[in-house]
Amino acid sequence: MHIHPYVWILTIVVMVGLLLADALILGRRPHMPSMKECSAFIGLYVVLAGLFGLGVIFLQGAEHGKEFFAVWLTEYSLSLDNLFIFIVLMTKFKVPGYLQQFTLLIGIMVALIFRGVFIGLGQVVLNAWAWVFFIFGGFLMYSAIGLVRDYFSKDPDEGEEDAGDNAVTRWMRTHLPTTGDYRGTSFLVREDGKVLATSLLTVVIALSTADLMFALDSIPASYGLTDEAYLIFTANVFALMGLRQLYFLLGNLLHKLVYLPLGLSVILGFISVKLILHALNHYGLDRRWFGITTEISTEVSLGVIVGTLVITAAASLIRSRSADGPAARDSAQ
Repeated sequence: MHIHPYVWILTIVVMVGLLLADALILGRRPHMPSMKECSAFIGLYVVLAGLFGLGVIFLQGAEHGKEFFAVWLTEYSLSLDNLFIFIVLMTKFKVPGYLQQFTLLIGIMVALIFRGVFIGLGQVVLNAWAWVFFIFGGFLMYSAIGLVRDYFSKDPDEGEEDAGDNAVTRWMRTHLPTTGDYRGTSFLVREDGKVLATSLLTVVIALSTADLMFALDSIPASYGLTDEAYLIFTANVFALMGLRQLYFLLGNLLHKLVYLPLGLSVILGFISVKLILHALNHYGLDRRWFGITTEISTEVSLGVIVGTLVITAAASLIRSRSADGPAARDSAQ
């Protein structure tokens, strides 16, 4: 797949323009979005992603189009896990409701920059050393096992409670003078001749660093589905663009997706195996050791991802309904 530099430039310019326009609008009029507004924007981004995927199929062929949809679905499903952390951080830092949408937007903008760097580095590394697929595969398998372990642990929320407590935020607390409160959409203010950081800056840094940790899983997972950096970048853009509306639309409903960590662990585990098999195929070890080609097709990948998400959502809803039934009867009595 050959992507002309002009296409890259145009894509980045359009993305930056949309984000800046969004930030300026929200900066002037921060507010809590309505359910109608959230649904409209999420629908718009999903339609745009679908149209983009169809455009890839038309211009670059069906295989690349299927790869885009596989990466987009994977990134979108992994972003749901991000929302749990975002909810914890918003609660922990007591972000006012009218500032939450603006805070998420700025955090997403920073996350896209970091992910763009990771995607570029991943392309360079994989082109130079294909054996890194073994490392990526092992790391994703470790992450998948970690999700299962956390799910069945006695205190599954332990990691979420400390989500905002990392080296960056600890350094800010000890070295950066702060106001200790929110001052609208301002990150820095001047008081008595001193420049002080507002709590908004701390929250944005916490959100960005939390997403950075998620990118360590998602970017290798994306490279397990396609080796096209452009498809990975655009899939990440479409997955993150509607994330803040999804935050408000789902809210506490996310907790009804009780089996989401297990579903994500299946997806990450599958992509881990796919990466390792791809590396074996690259070096010809699959035919030498097993006498067969071990590459997994994009159609199979899409089927596993979609099937896992559908089963996870259905099982979670059934579990939630069965749990809510007795609770509702008890409260009625």
